[in-house]
Amino acid sequence: MARAGTGTRIRQHRLDRGMRQVDLAAALGISAAYLNLIEHGRRRIAGKLLADVARVLAVEPAVLTDGGGSALLDGLRALAAEDAQTEVEIDRAEELAARFPGWAALLLAEGRRNAALRREVRDLTDRLAHDPALAGSLHEVISAVTSIRATASILVSGDNVDRDWQERFQRNIHADSLRLAESSRALVAFLDAPGERSGEALSAIEQVDAYLAAADYRVAALEGAGSATPEDLAEGPAFTGTAARRRARAVLRRYRADALAMPAERFDVVARAEAYDPMRIAQVLGQPFAAVLARMATLPFTAGHVATGFAQADGAGAIGLAKPLGDLAVARGGAACALWPIFEALGQIGRPLRRRLVMPGEGGARLVAFAIAETQTPPSFDGPVPVEANMLYMPDPDPEGGAAVPIGPGCRICPRDGCAARREASILRGEAEL
Repeated sequence: MARAGTGTRIRQHRLDRGMRQVDLAAALGISAAYLNLIEHGRRRIAGKLLADVARVLAVEPAVLTDGGGSALLDGLRALAAEDAQTEVEIDRAEELAARFPGWAALLLAEGRRNAALRREVRDLTDRLAHDPALAGSLHEVISAVTSIRATASILVSGDNVDRDWQERFQRNIHADSLRLAESSRALVAFLDAPGERSGEALSAIEQVDAYLAAADYRVAALEGAGSATPEDLAEGPAFTGTAARRRARAVLRRYRADALAMPAERFDVVARAEAYDPMRIAQVLGQPFAAVLARMATLPFTAGHVATGFAQADGAGAIGLAKPLGDLAVARGGAACALWPIFEALGQIGRPLRRRLVMPGEGGARLVAFAIAETQTPPSFDGPVPVEANMLYMPDPDPEGGAAVPIGPGCRICPRDGCAARREASILRGEAEL
């Protein structure tokens, strides 16, 4: 039996074709009054009558019963979640998919292409900040250019340089130019293939990130009574190299422990009931606040949950796990904005934080973030005590609810003026501000 929403879709398709209710009813051999009840959800429709309606309106029956199809609807909802700055009528996604399935599919395809480009830019930005191979290539390029410039300046200075020294300088310029060409090729190869780094495997962190992103951050094999183990998954084809498998085991073991302590079905229900407030969820379930933040990052937006971003940092502030919220993510490698509360939490071990945040620009995204840092081993005078911080962030459900901390994408690409936390000039503002 079709859902009540079928009547609304019948009405939409009838109006799209300029048909009067009485004309469609006549074509179906039913009264206009009965059709009116169907269109307003007061009578269910199925079987032959549904097939006749679809034939007259020139659509597939599934379009009337399922709108634009669950995959298309899920895609549209996910696309809306990726843009935290634009208010989107998510409740009308089904109407869009049902009335204009072609346009909806085109919109979804373009959104996915844009999202892929944003991820590529974000990944490249991360590597620009922390990749040792890139740092080496840039150093070689700058070193070679500096050497060539210094040698050339001597040759054009006008001073008398004997023939032997001229030949020596020319040989130096030639050698430096070869070194520059080789370093430039390595750099260009890196920039041309940001996801593969000139044919080399992704780093251990990147491999785990890619695996979790492909699973939409909910690893079904580790949920419930699944037979898979973190060790099984870590030995799979998604991870290459000892370091990647070691990191995958650690991350997936933590995931499995959280999934057993907070089973998905129960956690999802409680999260909805407590309006996605992690402190209330932790109190209801009797679970640590940090673990609840990590578990909330696995809630699937396509199932109607709030969209979330997540970050995890060690005691030095280095970002390990990083789930973006659309194209908004905490950068790695020291490039992140220092005002994210995850870094504030590292200075207040054990204290949960809640902060309202706002991104730069007119109409900048407003977020609410929760963070906490905790020691990972018992206190000791005899050795280091590792610290880890978790942070969950999401669109602020009450944007007018109070003052917000102005954060940014990182100093080098942040347009804010007069930021007390700025540590380097923005390429968008020039060097004068420092």
